[in-house]
Amino acid sequence: MNVLALITARGGSKSIPKKNIAPLAGKPLIAWTIEAALQSRGLNRVIVSTDDKEIAQVGRDWGAEVPFMRPAELAQDDSPHIAVLEHAIRWLKAHDAACPHYIMTLQPTSPLRTAEDIDGAIQIAEARDAIAVVSVCETEHHPYLSKRILEDGTLADFVSSDIAYLCRQALPPAYALNGAIYLNRCESLLRDKTFLPQGAYGYIMPHERSLDIDSLWDFYLADLILRDRHGHANA
Repeated sequence: MNVLALITARGGSKSIPKKNIAPLAGKPLIAWTIEAALQSRGLNRVIVSTDDKEIAQVGRDWGAEVPFMRPAELAQDDSPHIAVLEHAIRWLKAHDAACPHYIMTLQPTSPLRTAEDIDGAIQIAEARDAIAVVSVCETEHHPYLSKRILEDGTLADFVSSDIAYLCRQALPPAYALNGAIYLNRCESLLRDKTFLPQGAYGYIMPHERSLDIDSLWDFYLADLILRDRHGHANA
């Protein structure tokens, strides 16, 4: 299998300025993802897709390739992520002799993901000849326990269930995408234009590696976890 990792990191960020290169436990945020990817045994190449020259340089400094710059129109708040992957695949087809069979999207905002997680997803793809493998974790709030508020202010089930007593231990497992790993066949991405095509497999990750940084609070938690995980070596 030929698997390429594409780390997608645009320059603009409203929630945290320069989020993708902000210092996290002694390293730029993006460095944690680059390091995990480079430690993987199943990836053939690690490329950063960015529109930002500073992010591009940080990516190179930490060992990733930055063979192209992403067009500005693909780095807006409302730019579809699929279009970023399409741009990368088409660039590879135009400039490289061989395009990879699979492309793995790794977002810097999942810094707790490990090389073992990356290789675990690749192993599923290889064993199952999968069209896609997407990382998930067990839901923190089960959908059967979720409620909606009606117009009169009363509560109603969000998802109907015939289970008489909703004890969490008795509920069927439910999983949510955690944003850490999207492994797709290149041909499928170009054709189906979705990260989650019919027949995709799930790679289950624990909560302690599933944090997706979207706020300053998430950033603070990730910093604490990584400093503790690495024995404050990066303090």
